[in-house]
Amino acid sequence: MRLIRFGPKGLERPGIEVGDRIVDLRRHFPDIPDIGETFFRNGWLDKVAGLDATGEPMAERRGCPLYRPSKIICLGKNYAEHAKEGGFDQSDKPLLFCKGSNALNGPYDPILLPRSCGKIDWEVELAVVIGREAKRIRKADARDVIAGVAIMNDVSGREAQFADSQWFRGKSLDSFAPLGPAIVTMEEIGDIQNLQLTALVDGTVMQDGNSRDMIFDVATLIEFISEDMTLYPGDVISTGTPSGVGYFRNPPVELKAGAVVECRIEKIGAIVNRVVDRLPGVRSEVHL
Repeated sequence: MRLIRFGPKGLERPGIEVGDRIVDLRRHFPDIPDIGETFFRNGWLDKVAGLDATGEPMAERRGCPLYRPSKIICLGKNYAEHAKEGGFDQSDKPLLFCKGSNALNGPYDPILLPRSCGKIDWEVELAVVIGREAKRIRKADARDVIAGVAIMNDVSGREAQFADSQWFRGKSLDSFAPLGPAIVTMEEIGDIQNLQLTALVDGTVMQDGNSRDMIFDVATLIEFISEDMTLYPGDVISTGTPSGVGYFRNPPVELKAGAVVECRIEKIGAIVNRVVDRLPGVRSEVHL
């Protein structure tokens, strides 16, 4: 099953993608909550899985498939070749950081260049969406708490990331977490540790890796994070990126206005985001 949210920004509705059609879940379940913590906590994933509907063609914007997660937990240096290209030592335990929910972005929405830092970079990542409240989960049970997976581009402002002595600002700027194109449930994924990840910039392959190359696999991450940090339904764990990012290339490559970044993951699909220096119809300055 492929869960989506569709419609104008700020007015998205929950749906299911069936081929090139959309099932509008509010037509079948008028009281259904948006796809977020309440949706997963109250068993809506199972309810909509039993729906027999083919949907209809809709030329609608696809929004971020997840509404306001309590946490977006990200992994640094979780692929050996990426750690090597950056000159980092390999960690003996997972390196965690967070992105703010303001960074969430639709799978085909633009990435907005910030004013506060430069050297903007891409990172294709496998994002895991948690389906139920989880505390001290053993690796053997980790799959049971996963609602599904999606693609995330962990867009990064490298100037801020490496100048701030912490990564939060450089990773959390507006639009810096395109997610989607859907939350794909686990029966469609099979082996989560054997998925090909690819990132292209203007049609050129920049990253090409496989989730089997993670230093800490998904089950290990869920066990480690949930030991003393409760995971809530709808939380995101973005599991790190393979080698091939722009900042560590020789010479370095940074995203400029007009560039198009495409992130693909096997069995999930692709997200495609154009880089812009301003959003259409939005003033560059806002005075409150």
